[in-house]
Amino acid sequence: MSDDKLVAVIMGSESDRHIAEKVIKVLERYGVPYEVKVLSAHRNPKELEEYISSSKAHIFIGIAGLAAHLPGYIASRTKKPVIGVPVNVKLGGLDALLSIVQMPKRVPVATVGIDNGENAAYLALRILALYNPDIQRKLESEKQ
Repeated sequence: MSDDKLVAVIMGSESDRHIAEKVIKVLERYGVPYEVKVLSAHRNPKELEEYISSSKAHIFIGIAGLAAHLPGYIASRTKKPVIGVPVNVKLGGLDALLSIVQMPKRVPVATVGIDNGENAAYLALRILALYNPDIQRKLESEKQ
């Protein structure tokens, strides 16, 4: 595996760190290189756009609560897969879930359950395993 970061984990704010840690734990267990950033679609739109356009990551994981604009913003600026993780900040996380899952046509965001950073990481692993035999072998060996 190259030194390039395969997964970019982006949080809308530092308060989402506990969810990012769930993603990181799984990625590290499988030896997948990643990068973590705190960039808000509302507070840092220019920096976020620059990061998305310059990132060599193959997959983006966007973690966001409340209006949860982050995953959709990322998806609107890349053709790479984007996985959204809604965070329970208010309303049991349903506001974030609906914001992430209800994207317009041609701007898809794969969405996992509320606060479920682990599933976001596992979905990223499954996507990467389609063309990365090392990850595919690790996933297969775990099934047995």
